[in-house]
Amino acid sequence: MRDSEQVAGAAAASVWTCTLFDFQQVVDFQYDNTLLPAETWFAAQGWEVFPFQRDSWCAWLAGASGIIHAPTGSGKTYAAFLGVALQALQEPAAKGLRLLWITPVRALAREITDSCQRAVEGLGLPWRVEMRTGDTPAATRSRQKAKPPQVLVTTPESLHLLFCQQNHADYFAELRGIVCDEWHELVGSKRGVLMELALMQLRRLRPGLQTWAISATIGNPGLALQLLAGSEAAAQAYRIIRAPMDKRYALVTLIPPTMARFPWRGHLGLHMIDQLLPVLAGSRSSLVFTNTRAQCEAWYQALLEADPMLAGEIAMHHSSLSREIRDWVEENLHSGRLRVVVCTSSLDLGVDFRPVETVIQVGSPKGVARFLQRAGRSGHQPGAVSRIYLLPTHALEIMEGAALRNAIDKQRIEPREPYWRSFDVLLQFLVTLAVGDGFRPASLLPHLRETWSYASLRDEEWAWCLDFIRAGGKCFSSRDEYHKVTVDETGLWRVSSRLIAKKHRMNIGVILSENLLPVAFQAGKMLGHVEEGFIAQLKPGDTFLFAGRCLEFLRIRDMTAIVRASTANKGKIPSWAGGRMPLSSSLAAEIRALLDEAARGQWLQPEMEGVRSLLALQQQRSALPRADELLVEYFQDQEGYHLLCYPFEGRFVHEGLSALLAYRISCRRPITFSMAVNDYGFELLSDQPLPVGAADLAGLLSTEGLGEDIRACINQVEMARRRFREIATVAGLVFKGFPGKQAPDRHLQASAGLFFSVFSSYEPDSLLLQQAYEEVLTFQLEEGRLRQAMERINSSRLVYTQPKRATPFAFPIIVDRLRERLSSEKLEDRIKRMTFRLEKDS
Repeated sequence: MRDSEQVAGAAAASVWTCTLFDFQQVVDFQYDNTLLPAETWFAAQGWEVFPFQRDSWCAWLAGASGIIHAPTGSGKTYAAFLGVALQALQEPAAKGLRLLWITPVRALAREITDSCQRAVEGLGLPWRVEMRTGDTPAATRSRQKAKPPQVLVTTPESLHLLFCQQNHADYFAELRGIVCDEWHELVGSKRGVLMELALMQLRRLRPGLQTWAISATIGNPGLALQLLAGSEAAAQAYRIIRAPMDKRYALVTLIPPTMARFPWRGHLGLHMIDQLLPVLAGSRSSLVFTNTRAQCEAWYQALLEADPMLAGEIAMHHSSLSREIRDWVEENLHSGRLRVVVCTSSLDLGVDFRPVETVIQVGSPKGVARFLQRAGRSGHQPGAVSRIYLLPTHALEIMEGAALRNAIDKQRIEPREPYWRSFDVLLQFLVTLAVGDGFRPASLLPHLRETWSYASLRDEEWAWCLDFIRAGGKCFSSRDEYHKVTVDETGLWRVSSRLIAKKHRMNIGVILSENLLPVAFQAGKMLGHVEEGFIAQLKPGDTFLFAGRCLEFLRIRDMTAIVRASTANKGKIPSWAGGRMPLSSSLAAEIRALLDEAARGQWLQPEMEGVRSLLALQQQRSALPRADELLVEYFQDQEGYHLLCYPFEGRFVHEGLSALLAYRISCRRPITFSMAVNDYGFELLSDQPLPVGAADLAGLLSTEGLGEDIRACINQVEMARRRFREIATVAGLVFKGFPGKQAPDRHLQASAGLFFSVFSSYEPDSLLLQQAYEEVLTFQLEEGRLRQAMERINSSRLVYTQPKRATPFAFPIIVDRLRERLSSEKLEDRIKRMTFRLEKDS
């Protein structure tokens, strides 16, 4: 590939090499003869054995455990699998389960199964490789229980279901090793805690079990290793094998031919579709990543309308589509029949689509790790260039293209913040063991304390957990349905009720999905799922766009939305919960550095040249902040008095900062605010003059009394109440319902809210209640990152300006505030009037 290439209307695509990981030798002796079958098979495939792969095989043969840390598309799967396969060649024919392969996504399970089966056949091993996920038929699961395969590819949730089996220790009696794929995806989620507990249980059953994880994009590999091993001490015996090869990326930021002087979210995007079409036409196959499912539906329709010749060559893939549709898309993309797939994070991980040549990211990915994961879908082979195009949805996102390039070059990949002391997951796990073979608390507790998450578990907390599952705790001791576990005469804790066991199996897992309704044609063909709330807004005859079709809503039948194909070409687009991702700390730091360069008159990246006129107007009307400065703007217009701050720290941090500043101002003088935030800054708007001058802000942004003020300025009770719904469901307080008879979302929320109120009134020291408050501070408000931001702000110079009207930085924040209370039509008109006035003033 050339060092640079021009795409119509695009910045130059600089191809650069980034050494993500340095090679580390992990063993001091060779297994030349033992490795020969793997090397011979590699040669037969026309592949080269990389040093990190050879060292992974040697480490496995030496009985070691650890993490294989290498870029996406570098051959990590065979680095992990062939070690156990080579080991098996030295032993008699194996019976029973030998290797568990854990994957966080079902789509990856099939790919891993195929890859392992290919290796098994190539090496002549008499092994069966099978997968078990939520999509596996009951007959297959029964056969696997009676006669387990030698290699089982499964998910964390399905593994915990295996623990519910009677005599599950026998099922794992021959287990030699476990591989946790995409470990970076599990770290930083409750599914990671679920896997910590699973690893602990497997090590109890099989002491000396070899444990390996595979990871590509993670900023804190040392901590990831501790979570895998269970503790810092245990991790000392584990290995980190780092790939030596350089991964090459080609990033092109598509820049509009004319730049809006007052940008706002969504203003670009679909307007740039003409610039995207030549990229798609010049590529044999492309993935178009969007950040939300609604955006995915919209872009699929827009691309078909812009280029009807794509019909038959374009498809859509997101998690709310039916399994059959997603399987069809994956198969046809892999075979080359599809040229373009519009998708969400459902295709982020691991699925090896060898034909994919180009990746397009619509809107900023907001994080370096996420960008690398998606870029790796292109050039998904060792030594290949990963080519990705960034299509910004507003002008300021253009800067994020340059920020991504700089962050990758500096290896600034975000660390993952792991969950800690998640009592809801622990309670679920205890009942899981009790449904299976039962457990004895005295023998289980020391092993729990060998995990990273529960190393600090105190005796009184352990007693609370046991009382909760046996007698319902202090609040529910009189309710028989919460007496889940009984203790027999030998001291074994078991679930004796078949109904409780059945409900628990249905509730295993920590992913709390939205309350979705199936969408199906009258003849019965399933298309996928949409939110119940969206369907509730439709009347018979209304049309909506879903699964790449225009559908007419007919009725609800058996909790299913019945539809038929419509000849209309317009309709509503469903929206799903989630979607707004905050700017990561790594990317935020790079944006501040780019603005610092611009303030000094340096325009070193093509993206920065693209937004030069916009930033020049910002400097003319107000200022461009240097890296060691905080820009604050204060002005009055017909809406009222605006105070805007630009820390460039990400949406979640700005939500906390805006609430904190509003609270501290109101402590000085009673005043009412409306607040708005985006990833770059926040706004406080009042109908009264704000008692805030340059001198006042230093005290208002002080770190003194920060913890108390944070708790005082937010409605922490309401935030914790919302958070408690997930906790109550995972802990088994709330039952989601049996298949086809799920409880409505409002009922789940009401039930969780009732439990929250009961705990708050009668057991305020409940571990589940305390967990809800902790999760709000740690994961919703990002208190740790907020403190770091406040410390940086306190050491920065304050730049206080008083522009006459809104600046380019202020405009998108104001538009986001208006978006919350105006329909799309009224918003468009309002923005046009605002832009006209601002352009006229310029």
